[in-house]
Amino acid sequence: MHRSIALTMSAAVLGLVTWTETAAAQPTAGRQTRLIVPFPAGGPTDIVARPFAQLLGDALKSVIVIDNRGGAGGSLGADALTKSAPDGRTLLMGTVGTHAINPSLYKTLAYDAERDFTPIALVAMAPVAIVVRPSQPVNTLAELVALARRMPGKLNFGSAGAGTPGHLTGEMFKSAAGINLQHVPYRGSAPAVTDLLGGQLQLMFDPLQSVLSNVQGGRLRALAISSSKRSPILPDVPTIAESGYGGFETTAWWGVFAPAKLPADMAQTLGSETERIVRGEAFRRNLEPLGVLPAVLTGRAFAEFQRQELAKWGMAVRESGATAD
Repeated sequence: MHRSIALTMSAAVLGLVTWTETAAAQPTAGRQTRLIVPFPAGGPTDIVARPFAQLLGDALKSVIVIDNRGGAGGSLGADALTKSAPDGRTLLMGTVGTHAINPSLYKTLAYDAERDFTPIALVAMAPVAIVVRPSQPVNTLAELVALARRMPGKLNFGSAGAGTPGHLTGEMFKSAAGINLQHVPYRGSAPAVTDLLGGQLQLMFDPLQSVLSNVQGGRLRALAISSSKRSPILPDVPTIAESGYGGFETTAWWGVFAPAKLPADMAQTLGSETERIVRGEAFRRNLEPLGVLPAVLTGRAFAEFQRQELAKWGMAVRESGATAD
């Protein structure tokens, strides 16, 4: 994780919200602003976006409307932002998918993940969890690796789909551990979890928020998580790095973007307000129970983080052979 990331967090709210003015020349004050969420309502990105919009609306005294535009792994919503005017009235809750994975995953993409956007701020992160059924004869990551070596190619791992953070984290871990696991892609986390619980899969790599309720309910066992630090919500679950794979780290993440060529003063104001929100207790209190951690980087630091993520996830996509049309 980027060394200057500051952790904090918050939670879920509703689609129509309002912002409070703190900067002189606030062009959005009293006007409607659209926050594009490039996935359906109720999903992980929506859960991060709605409380953020509530708090940013309170900060800027502008009416914010959530615009859910799902499709093509978030690419349709991201592309919609690039066609908007750079006037601060249209923003995007981008993700690791839209801005780090999709540029390598899709053969053709309607946007350039760097050139066509103004990066405002990183707002949240979530680790990927490695989970198994409690009946599986493995209690640690070391035991899972030992089992995989005794049964090369016989263990199936599920994910929410080819090219998702879960799938690619699984591929990176296979390489790091020198084991052979068979990937089974699904159309979303829910059906994969159902098959894992039913015994059709032996394990799963999935962002923590998608499997947390089953872990807390004892229906799944978490062996490790992929972030550099343990999750406050599951403090007894070790990281992959501390389980013998030093330096291993992947996270799903969310960040706010504006169209390219947003005036610098607007970007500065939005970044400052976003940082204040992400560091605040309200945002942390709402997201932490979901397994999502507030994390903030603004402006150039966020742009540099994104460049590093493009390189890391791009390599994982190429090595996995995953593609999407």
